[in-house]
Amino acid sequence: MDKQQTLEHLRAAKASHLEWTQHAKFLIRGMNIEEKAIPVNSMDCNFGKWFYKEGQKLNGLPNNPAECMSEIEQLHFQLHDVYFNIYNIYYTKQKKGFLSKIFGDKREVSAQDVKMAEKYFEELEVISKKLIEELNRLERRLLAVPDKKIEELF
Repeated sequence: MDKQQTLEHLRAAKASHLEWTQHAKFLIRGMNIEEKAIPVNSMDCNFGKWFYKEGQKLNGLPNNPAECMSEIEQLHFQLHDVYFNIYNIYYTKQKKGFLSKIFGDKREVSAQDVKMAEKYFEELEVISKKLIEELNRLERRLLAVPDKKIEELF
């Protein structure tokens, strides 16, 4: 993969993260968002899929400190942890069926629940901003590396 493709994929992952964040906001505002549109698991979202596959190769950038990728990972985990609190407000787990499988059902929320979700979302936005800042740093580092070094990583 060349440098331009790598940059495009990084930018697409960043855009995917921003879209995921907006879906959480839409959920709080009462819009009908499918449960699967905002994955709870950090490895199931599009950003996580990029980060744990292609993104890990960026550990090999010569100008990328080791803590960069671990900071991105920690922020990403924190985002999903905070989102899980929002998710629990809007979806309740119920045992259903013969095998007692667990399904998520969207439920009615009170005004107090919405206020709590909004507080969690404020926290989510702070973490998201930090994540975007780290991704922007990673992008600048990527831009500074010669094309040949990028191709060697992939």
